[in-house]
Amino acid sequence: MIWAGFLFGILGSFHCVGMCGPIAMALPFGGSSGWRYYTGRLLYNGGRITTYATLGALAGAFGQSLEMAGLQQVVSIVSGVMILLLLVLPAALKGKASNVLGTEKAVAWVRRRLGYYFQKNSLGSLFMVGLLNGLLPCGFVYIALAGAISAPGVGGAMLYMLLFGLGTFPLMYLVSLSGKLVSLKLRSTFNRLVPYVGMCLAVLFIVRGLGLGIPYISPKVVQTETHTTEMSCCTKPK
Repeated sequence: MIWAGFLFGILGSFHCVGMCGPIAMALPFGGSSGWRYYTGRLLYNGGRITTYATLGALAGAFGQSLEMAGLQQVVSIVSGVMILLLLVLPAALKGKASNVLGTEKAVAWVRRRLGYYFQKNSLGSLFMVGLLNGLLPCGFVYIALAGAISAPGVGGAMLYMLLFGLGTFPLMYLVSLSGKLVSLKLRSTFNRLVPYVGMCLAVLFIVRGLGLGIPYISPKVVQTETHTTEMSCCTKPK
């Protein structure tokens, strides 16, 4: 399941081009020499991936708290349902949710900081642009985070999102070098595929949580049964 993050990142990287491509193509040079130009774009993408991994750790901490309560299967099912909701909820309803949660002020702050670092012409500023870019609202990233919740532990969720970011890296790096590498028609085609890929992931997480006994896909959870057996043995009369 960890590698699902990488595959999702690769398949959805065209969506990233459509959403974050303008930022990537508008990056400052990061210096006068050629090597600084290429290094700056590497740092920008490294900043994005760092933010994704950090968000993955937070998602993993939430998922682990549920697992400690013995809700491993529930975590996987909830992750799948969350992905489906993110795909089917209308944009207007998502906007209302952001108003209720008060995220608009946070997003406005992120955009102001992005503007500040765009005015700088240094390698460090490009890394900061990447870090902040990863915090901008993106349904594609939210779907990935919903999947990370069911990853094994904080480290697993962090790795899931790290691999997700690495999956988006090749195309995003190329686009940051030249915006003409991916046509608008091709981007539109892959953007239409993203919901279907998300639905496949959602179904996979839900089936996994049902514990149907399917090897590698939906294994049965036996921890609770084992624990009960051990407890019953301990209570047998001598």
